[in-house]
Amino acid sequence: MPEPVETTNPEGVDYGWVMQVTFVTTIVVGAPVVALLSTVFTLPTWGSRVGFAVRVGAVIWFLTALVVFAYAKRHQE
Repeated sequence: MPEPVETTNPEGVDYGWVMQVTFVTTIVVGAPVVALLSTVFTLPTWGSRVGFAVRVGAVIWFLTALVVFAYAKRHQE
């Protein structure tokens, strides 16, 4: 079996894993949350819709990153 192109053996938290999981989780969980929250507010123009998605998405991204980092920190070997 061929060896992977790159291997790592991080000491402490694997930040690459944290970023990958944050990215995927934010898209899977964050997109529906932004869509649901957008139904509550009046967003008449595309600019207001984009601004709303960026502002709410940034908060979701930050909170997801904190949760994933805390999980990685707690469950490191």
